[in-house]
Amino acid sequence: MEQLYTAFSPEEEALIEREYQALIYDYVNSPHRKKTEIIDRAFRLARHAHGLVRRRSGEPYILHPIAVARIVCKEIGLGSTSICCALLHDVVEDTEYTVEDIRHHFGDKIAQIVEGLTKISAQQVTQPIDSLQAQNIRKLLLTIGDDARVILIKIADRLHNMRTLASMKPEKQLKIAGETAYFYAPLADRLGLFSIKTELEDLSFRYEHPEAYREILRKVQESEAGREDLFQRFAEPLKARFDAMGLVYEMKARVKGCFSIWRKMQSKGIPFEEVYDLFAVRIIFDSSDGYPEKNRCWDIYTTITETYRNRPERLRDWISTPKGNGYQALHLTVLGPDAQWVEVQIRSQRMNEIAEQGLAAHWRYKGNEVEEDRELTIWLDTIREVLNHPDSEGMEFLDTVHLSLHANDITTFTPKGRTITLPIQASVLDFAYAVHTDLGDRCIGAKVNHKVVPISQVLTNGDQVEILTSRSVRPEPSWLDFVTTAYAKVKIETALRRHQRELVTRGEELLEAALAETGRPLSSDIINKLTHLYSFDRPDTLLRHIGDGSFSLPQDLDAVLRGKSEGRLGRVSRAIGGLFSSGRDKGTKGSTETEGQEHVDHSHRFELTEDGYGIRYRMAPCCHPIPGDDILGVEDGSGKVVVHRSSCPEATRYKTTQGDQLLAPVWGAQHSPLFETSIVIGGIDSRGLLNAITQVLLEDFKVSITAIQMAAKDGVFEGVISLRTLGVSQVEAICALLRRNEAIHEAYRLSELSERP
Repeated sequence: MEQLYTAFSPEEEALIEREYQALIYDYVNSPHRKKTEIIDRAFRLARHAHGLVRRRSGEPYILHPIAVARIVCKEIGLGSTSICCALLHDVVEDTEYTVEDIRHHFGDKIAQIVEGLTKISAQQVTQPIDSLQAQNIRKLLLTIGDDARVILIKIADRLHNMRTLASMKPEKQLKIAGETAYFYAPLADRLGLFSIKTELEDLSFRYEHPEAYREILRKVQESEAGREDLFQRFAEPLKARFDAMGLVYEMKARVKGCFSIWRKMQSKGIPFEEVYDLFAVRIIFDSSDGYPEKNRCWDIYTTITETYRNRPERLRDWISTPKGNGYQALHLTVLGPDAQWVEVQIRSQRMNEIAEQGLAAHWRYKGNEVEEDRELTIWLDTIREVLNHPDSEGMEFLDTVHLSLHANDITTFTPKGRTITLPIQASVLDFAYAVHTDLGDRCIGAKVNHKVVPISQVLTNGDQVEILTSRSVRPEPSWLDFVTTAYAKVKIETALRRHQRELVTRGEELLEAALAETGRPLSSDIINKLTHLYSFDRPDTLLRHIGDGSFSLPQDLDAVLRGKSEGRLGRVSRAIGGLFSSGRDKGTKGSTETEGQEHVDHSHRFELTEDGYGIRYRMAPCCHPIPGDDILGVEDGSGKVVVHRSSCPEATRYKTTQGDQLLAPVWGAQHSPLFETSIVIGGIDSRGLLNAITQVLLEDFKVSITAIQMAAKDGVFEGVISLRTLGVSQVEAICALLRRNEAIHEAYRLSELSERP
C-alpha cells in the first residue's frame, strides 16, 4: 500500500461517501437480512484506520475496500458478515489495528475471516522458504475448510486489483497478472464464479499480451452488428414457439471472452475469422410454477431441435450430471441462419444464479442434498490432501493445487454403475485412485467398456471402467506421468515416499550388520563419512541405495573407515555412488562462483540488445521467444536474465512464485537470425511440396532450417519445421507466403497452446 498522506479534496470526500452509499444500496436490495448497522461500523473503522493513505493511482485507499465489498455483495451475493470483512480486509495488514482489535469490535467470526485474509509478510518468516507467494496461497487454502468466505472475499479483492492494475509498474503487472491467470482465475472457475473467472482471464490477458488483446477486442467490437443481426434472426422463430408454450423466459447472446478466443486461435492455429463459436445463445427460464426444471429444459431442447438442425455429438447434459463446481445447464449446438453453428445454453433462474455466483449462490439452495454437494466435498478433501502433503510449499505445491482447480468434465462409471467424475484427459490410473487409494496403488490396467487397456489409457465421457489389480505391484515414479488429478498425484508421491522410507530402514539394517562384523556400532558419524566418501548428496540417499541393492558396501569396509585403500570392489562401488549424487554440490559451487556478480537494475527497463545476448541475457529453451513476442524476464541470481514468452507455462510459474525477480524487458536492436522457433504446416500431400516449402524458407527469406518433421497419410500431410529467424514479423510473413500454395491449408507458428501434430 502506498503511504501517501495528502489531504482529500471535497470532491474526493464526496466520492467516498457516494461509493459507500452505493454499497448500502446494493446490500439493501439483496436477499439478505438488513444488518446495515454493523456494516456502517466496519466502514467507519476502516475509514479511520486507512486515514489519508492513497493508492499508487492517487485515489483514496478507502475506495478499494469499498469496491471489494460491492463485488462481494453484488457480484458474488454474500451478506453482511462478508461485507464487513471486505471493508476490513487490509486493516490488520496495513495499519496499527490487530486481529484482537477486530475481535473486540466485531466478534470471533469476522476476526477469523480477516485474519485469514491477512497476507504473511517477509518479517513474519523466521526461516528460508521456497516462495512467500506460495506460502500466502497455502495459508489462504488452509482457511477453506473453516470458512470458504475467506476465499470468496480474496477473489473479490484480486478482481478489483486487476481492474485497477494500470497504475502499477510493468514488473508488478506481470507478477500479479501471472499469479491471477495461474491460480485465481482457475480457483474462481472451480468455485463456480464463471463471470468473475472470465473477467480475471481477460484482464490477465490484457497485461500479458497487450497487442493481441487490443486486436481481438477491436475485432469483437467490429463484428458486434453482424452478431446482433444473426441473434435476432435466430431468436425470432423460437420466441414465437416459446410464447405459445406459455414459457416465462429471457433469451440473450453472450460473447466469448477475449482470452478464450485467443486461446482457441492459438491451440487451433486459426485466425479470428475462423472462430465460429464466438458467441452463445442463453435461454434462462422461470421455474417458480413448480414444473420440474429438468423436464422444462428438455421441453425447450425439443422445441429448438424441431426448429433447427441439431449436432448430436455436441450435446452436453450438465443437468443429470452437474460439473464439479455445481454448474448445471443443457448445452446443444444447432445449425442456425446463414448455415452457422450456434451453441445454445438452457438454464433455470436457479441454475443461472449458481453459474454466475457459484459457491455463494449454491449455499442458498442447499435445502436438499444435491449432487454438486458431493463434488465440492471431494474437491475440499483433495485440497486437504495437498495441504497435508510433506511438500506443501513452493512450486511443486502450486503445481499440485493447479491440477486440482480444473472443474471436472467427464463422467465415468464403475462396473456397478457408481459415477466417478474426472477432468478431461484423466487416465485409468486417475480413475483407480478416485475409487480407492488401495485400488490405485495395486492397479496394473483396466477393462474399459470390456476391453483391456493399460494404466495410461485416457478415458472419455461415459466409459465404464473395471480396474485390474495385482498385489505384487507398487507405485513407480513413472506413474506421475500418467495422472492429471491432484489427488492421484499426491497419493502416488505418498506411496513413493513411504517405499523410500522402507528402503532407508532396510539400508540402515544392512549397514548395521556390515559394521557389526568390524566390531563397530552404527552411528551418524560413520553414515556421514560414507556419504561424503561415496559422493552421495545426503545420508538418506546412501541408505536408500544400500536398501534397494543398487549400491554395494565394500568387502574391506573396516579398511575404508580407517582411511586405507578400499580395493577394487570399493572403487567400483564409489564410482557407482557418484552416479546417484544429485549434483547439489555442483549447484552450491556454482552459486559461490557467481557471488559478487552485478545484479540487474530493476529501476530501469531491461533492453534486449544484440550485443548483450549471451552476456546479460539468454532465451529460455522451453519457449524460444523471438523479437516481437510478449515477453518477461526472470533474474537467475547470477546477474543474467532468462527471457520467456509471456504465455510460457514456465513463465507463469515464475510469476506465481518468484514475482520479485521479474522484469518487463523490451526488445532492442536485433539484426542477426539468432532466434529459434517452429512452424506447424498441414494440407494436401502433393509431388514437390517439400521442395516448394524449403524454397520459400531458404531462397525467399534466407533463414536457416534446423529440423524438419513431416508425415503424410491418406493424401494428407502435417509437420513441424524448426528454423532460426529475425522475429515475429518475419515468421508471419513466411506463414502467409506458405499459405499461398494451394496444397498448404495451414501454416502457423507453434505456440505453447498449439495442438502439435
